[in-house]
Amino acid sequence: MTVDCIVIGAGIVGAAAARSLAEAGASVLLLEAFERGHDRGSSHGASRIFRHGYPAADYVGLTIAAREAWRLLERSSGRRILDATGAVDHGDPAALDAIAAAMGAAGLDLDELSGAEAARRWPGLRFEERVLFSPDGGRLYAATAIDALLDAAEAAGAELRFGARVEAIGVDDKGVVVRAGIEALRATRVVVAAGSWTPRLAGGLLQEAGRPLPRIRVTEEQPAHFPVRAGLADAAWPSFVHYPSDPDAPDVYGLLTPGEGVKVGIHGNGPEVDPDPGRRDRRIDAGRLRRLQDYVERWVPGVDAARPASISCLYDNAPADDFVLDAVGPLTVATGFSGHGFKFGPVLGDLLAGLALDGTPVPQRFRLAPA
Repeated sequence: MTVDCIVIGAGIVGAAAARSLAEAGASVLLLEAFERGHDRGSSHGASRIFRHGYPAADYVGLTIAAREAWRLLERSSGRRILDATGAVDHGDPAALDAIAAAMGAAGLDLDELSGAEAARRWPGLRFEERVLFSPDGGRLYAATAIDALLDAAEAAGAELRFGARVEAIGVDDKGVVVRAGIEALRATRVVVAAGSWTPRLAGGLLQEAGRPLPRIRVTEEQPAHFPVRAGLADAAWPSFVHYPSDPDAPDVYGLLTPGEGVKVGIHGNGPEVDPDPGRRDRRIDAGRLRRLQDYVERWVPGVDAARPASISCLYDNAPADDFVLDAVGPLTVATGFSGHGFKFGPVLGDLLAGLALDGTPVPQRFRLAPA
């Protein structure tokens, strides 16, 4: 059997790419190493932040396109995916100036509050002196979003295979051969959207083609959910990002996950790991958890910092946190989402489908270095 496109990976990016390719009329086979909805990668869990708060115009433009794409998916699937709870950014004035300028240039709604005003409005949080509020930000229901994309891909004709671990990819004059277990599967093109596993699967081929991947650091991150204290309703919790004025302190993000508590995480400060389950130690590091609890005790008074429910997840980190999206011959790659790619899901699917089928260019910052 030869298909137009094999997609490797059924996280948010692979699911979106399979949907976009199938809806564009391509025959698609999606291969996922683990079971549907697994927790070994970067896409698992119930919630993710949706926000427009980026300092660069191209990223802000992609968030606007993503918001509309999520709304379209809600209408077509009949599922609730995006809640506009609002999003706040606070802390470092230089970071906030850049975000305000980029959002203002795009015509997005944005309010500026003092830290005291923000604390009165959202008593579960404490703030530095300056706060930006974006009413269009909020949270995505992550598991629901992926299921909706996978179902849409299947409805458009894609074949989905779970428990199909890809061992190798070969390129020849007829396209690609993907080896999954004892099978050798042939396609005209392949999209490798396997997150932390993409460098291992595609890195050698890209190196041989003279278009190497940048160094992708795979790290083990440890956010946690904290129980909400009595008296605070769901409306008291926008999603939030804190850029500390202290240059030595890391950025922190958080949001309410209904039924689980407020998720808080220190952004991208975990150790490098091998992503394979047999080599990855998912035990929670007590020292790192204590640092997170210390932050929560100071800045998130609306939760019980003594009762964390810790989470283990992967980041695939690219230089400057910019995504890697590019095509070299019949090979299209997606990696380096650096903990902030989920919100762009359906737009990333469209970008990858355009690359794979038509060579449609993506923003320069996402492309591999030229040969």
